[in-house]
Amino acid sequence: MPPALRLPGARLLRTYRRDWWRGDVAAGFAVTALMIPHGMAYAELAGVPAVTGLYTTIAALFAYAAFGPSRVLLLGPDSSLAPLIAVAIAVVGSDGDPAQAIATASMLALMTGALCVLAGLSRLGSIAELLSRPVQLGYLNGLAIVMVISQLPKLSGFSVDGDLPVEQAREFASGVTDGLVNATALLLGVATLVVIVVLARASAAIPGVLVAVVGAILVVRVFDLVADGVEVVGALPTGFPTPRWPSIDVGSVPSLLLASVGLAWVTLSDTTALSRGFAVKTRERIDPNDEIVALGMSNLAAGAFQGFPVSASTSRTTIGLASGAQSQLVGVISAVLVLLLLIFGSSVVEFLPSTALAAIVIAAAIKLFDVGQLRWLASVRRSEFALAVASMVAVVGLGVLNGLAVAVALSLANFIRQVWRPYDAVLGRVEQRRGYHDVGRHPTARQVPGLVIFRFDAPLFFANADHFERRLRTIIRSADGPVRLVLIAAEPITDIDTSAAVMLEALVDDLHERGIELAFAELKGPVKDRLGRYGLYESIGPERFHPTIGSAVRSYVSAHDVDWVNWDDRV
Repeated sequence: MPPALRLPGARLLRTYRRDWWRGDVAAGFAVTALMIPHGMAYAELAGVPAVTGLYTTIAALFAYAAFGPSRVLLLGPDSSLAPLIAVAIAVVGSDGDPAQAIATASMLALMTGALCVLAGLSRLGSIAELLSRPVQLGYLNGLAIVMVISQLPKLSGFSVDGDLPVEQAREFASGVTDGLVNATALLLGVATLVVIVVLARASAAIPGVLVAVVGAILVVRVFDLVADGVEVVGALPTGFPTPRWPSIDVGSVPSLLLASVGLAWVTLSDTTALSRGFAVKTRERIDPNDEIVALGMSNLAAGAFQGFPVSASTSRTTIGLASGAQSQLVGVISAVLVLLLLIFGSSVVEFLPSTALAAIVIAAAIKLFDVGQLRWLASVRRSEFALAVASMVAVVGLGVLNGLAVAVALSLANFIRQVWRPYDAVLGRVEQRRGYHDVGRHPTARQVPGLVIFRFDAPLFFANADHFERRLRTIIRSADGPVRLVLIAAEPITDIDTSAAVMLEALVDDLHERGIELAFAELKGPVKDRLGRYGLYESIGPERFHPTIGSAVRSYVSAHDVDWVNWDDRV
């Protein structure tokens, strides 16, 4: 049985140290203060009733405590997933029915969980690396903009019907000009946002979200702002739901499956990255595939109890660590506290204004938007900055799901571009430096007469095979004198596919007819084996494959009696 299915939580109970409990209890209370308002805010952002955020929090925390390999990582509703969930619900169509929206979100959690479990059991943890950092940065920044746009109407005390960010922005602007803004709600929402942002910057030890939420509830109660049209959450259902299979239209399954693939990718990427980062701090060694299985089990649990997809959270985990967290007991304590709120204290949040929840989401979006990284990319690599901006624009202009698809496509296209037209170089010897170096970067480098040493910095495959041949022929034509041997410095060539093999075979024959031989140096063993299966190793000749560039040069100089002395031979 895979380690992630052996209940690491049970193992933790056997190894639990008595001196941990004080820190775990303190951290449990601190994390709960953040999880309750965040869970409710992200639920509304996802398009489901606020209480489902609490159901999701409880189920995910209990499940991860049982299956999670990390001692300190905490899962729950997340700002990066909520917009995706909202779009998926809108695509399927709930017709304003909260029960249908909950069922759709629960099915998304079940599908996302199943995909994560399958990915983890299949050892596919590295799939998260397919989204490059610049593209991921652009996607998250675009997501932050989408979050702000979607919450501005709620912050202002009215609602819009548009699904795409552009439509929502247009309807918000129309609402403002039509006088739909509730000044009281807007003032309360902005005040809540200011409190959250200011306290977060003042000290990480101050629970700014909790302070802002409690303050907003008190203001609504004391000044009876409901009478002024300020919308509130209302009384929450008491208790915790029983497990149930979501009732959805079978025809919506393909759309939900597509959305769940995107959700799984995002949550998988975030969770494995955070797990690695916190594992360094806690000196743990965690298999990313075990982490993905635990993530999947947490999503399955959330889906079973009317919840929605979950992910790891930097803020929750960081607050837990800062408060003394030592184990997953923190998550268990938080889950129990949230459950107690639902059973005995649901009326506490009855007067929580919706505008305050919008402020929580906008504060999260402000934190998510990374201007510094964009500036850094613009200063060091314009092409990757362009990718980040393109990804960001796609998310805002096309919507979150389509934007994610564009982001993945951009990431793959950038990879193909890099290997389609990779860097290449002609190599020569530089005085007082060992090895052979790029003559383009070292103009004083000396080249062996009649020998071209060519380095191609990518695998050889169908997309760049013709480019490789054209570059090599151009270099041969521009050589100072007649070329007798072309030596491929092949260390960067990690693979050669059949299309490239056909090109090489024709190139070898053509060069041979012109009196030019083709040889390889430093070709990796697996690639050489592949050439053997293609029949190229024998047709080119084993003697044409050299262990180092230096040995190939010495063989050439000796065979052709070339007047050549290396600088280090003179020492």
